[in-house]
Amino acid sequence: MNIDTKYHGTVAVKEEDIIHFPHGLPGFTDEKRFVLLPLADTPFVILQSVETPALGFVLIEPFSYFPTYEIGLDDNTLEQLQITGEQDVALYVILTVADPFDDTTANLQAPIVINVHKRLGKQVILTNTDYKTKHRLFPEKVAK
Repeated sequence: MNIDTKYHGTVAVKEEDIIHFPHGLPGFTDEKRFVLLPLADTPFVILQSVETPALGFVLIEPFSYFPTYEIGLDDNTLEQLQITGEQDVALYVILTVADPFDDTTANLQAPIVINVHKRLGKQVILTNTDYKTKHRLFPEKVAK
């Protein structure tokens, strides 16, 4: 099927590539079907709504930028996403892209968790954590 997207124009996607978010995303509860589209020549991917062309989130796999990033998933999330082991999980965080790009931040407090085998996803809101919604992707440069 063809879908219209925010960053890629019209693209063909296969039904088996669609990730189902049974409860939508916070603020977008009616949006339940997304695809991951790579941004060419970058480490970024777009979480693109299948139904709403203007709804696409820029994501990264966090460990390249935040090597000590660590989360635990509660039993409810494991059950909802049918996760049986680490091999089932892909983890992403949403970026707030800034101008200049060096000011871009990552939301480490609310990662996107995807069961890559079952094609199920959820944005998990972490509590009791020091992670915030705006962690700088690039360390600030110290003025000389």
